[in-house]
Amino acid sequence: MTPQWPSPARAWYATFVLMVAYTLSYIDRQILSMLVGPIKADLGVSDTQIGLLQGLAFAVFYTLIGIPMGRLADQGNRKRIIAWGIFVWSLATALSGLARNFGQLFAARVAVGVGEAALGPAAYSMIADQFRPERRGRALGVYSMGVYLGIGLAAIIGGAVVGRLAGQPPLQLPLLGELAAWQVAFMVVGLPGVLVALWVATLAEPSRQGLRPAADSLPRPAEVIGLVLEHRRFFLAHFVGISLLTLSFNAVAFWMPPFLQRVHGLSPGEFGTSLGLILAIGGAAGILTGGMLADSLRQRGHADAEIWPGIISALAVAPLGIGVTVVGSGEAALAVFAGFMFFSSFPFAAAAAALQAGSPNRMRGQVSAAYLFFVNLAGIGLGSFLTGFLNDFVFADELRIGESMAWIVGVAAPLAALLLWSAREPYSRRLRDS
Repeated sequence: MTPQWPSPARAWYATFVLMVAYTLSYIDRQILSMLVGPIKADLGVSDTQIGLLQGLAFAVFYTLIGIPMGRLADQGNRKRIIAWGIFVWSLATALSGLARNFGQLFAARVAVGVGEAALGPAAYSMIADQFRPERRGRALGVYSMGVYLGIGLAAIIGGAVVGRLAGQPPLQLPLLGELAAWQVAFMVVGLPGVLVALWVATLAEPSRQGLRPAADSLPRPAEVIGLVLEHRRFFLAHFVGISLLTLSFNAVAFWMPPFLQRVHGLSPGEFGTSLGLILAIGGAAGILTGGMLADSLRQRGHADAEIWPGIISALAVAPLGIGVTVVGSGEAALAVFAGFMFFSSFPFAAAAAALQAGSPNRMRGQVSAAYLFFVNLAGIGLGSFLTGFLNDFVFADELRIGESMAWIVGVAAPLAALLLWSAREPYSRRLRDS
């Protein structure tokens, strides 16, 4: 059956709405990085515990819930799955602002991860069903810009709220009681998500493209595992390689605000806007450029087109990530960080496009969930946590946070380059055989 693609206007509108949802998810996820100082002061937590809040508290449950969410995305109404997920994570982010101790904040971060698990597999699947293969790279690039727009806005909003309320007495609100600046910041970014959930619910659910009559039923998890294992030289090298790049990104991006504060003596109010613009513009430009490069290589007949942005990224982020930590001023660190952001974001749209191309339609949600399991558990879960752990137990000095960041990037990025290089040939073969 010839695929019936939706109109470009409808497809791009849906992609834009999903990008807004993705932006919101990363604002809610990343706002913590701008609040490390006041949270440590108020709750008495360590760098390792901060890493747990940003990493494992979020990522473990995000990844575990992501597997059934991927299966649900392969058979259910994807826009409704996403809308409910947005509602849950937004409410959980707002509730983070009511936390009075580490345990309560940990529980709220877990709930954020549970809600956000609904987005990725369903959004990837919806976008893949609205664009022809040669246009998916840029479409997924636009969607994935939400990561960097969200991180950037988190820096800008967090810096503005903390800067404005720093030195002021805590706010007294009816029913909620006394709230510090960091608690207000969580509420400011969390509550608007309810409106975005309603917006997503208005989207049209796209028809599933490329279904084979015999494959009209949902594949069992064992079939998905069998596909991954049969083509493990591609899937596992891809999963782990991109996970290592995600680990490098989180080791630097999450800890950049504390690094600027501790090492260069800058306040969130001083660097928040500059850092936010670098995160948003540099990251968005990188991921969109990487997706467009993959599309261009695909149109010119390169069978491994979607793998090359990851290899380029891995070769660039190691020297740039280390360079951020060794230059002599905060301004110079931000300038090098701009290059790091561009290249660290470079592979992710193409990486998602590779999964959509290499997976049968009815398995896309589940394969995407498996990919996100690796990427988020290893990349997000360990990236920020390991940096805090090294700082507490190896270097044992807050002022050596840059060394913790540099060691992780210096090890992870070269390994990612080797793994992604090894994925080129099996990926090309997978596409020829499918």
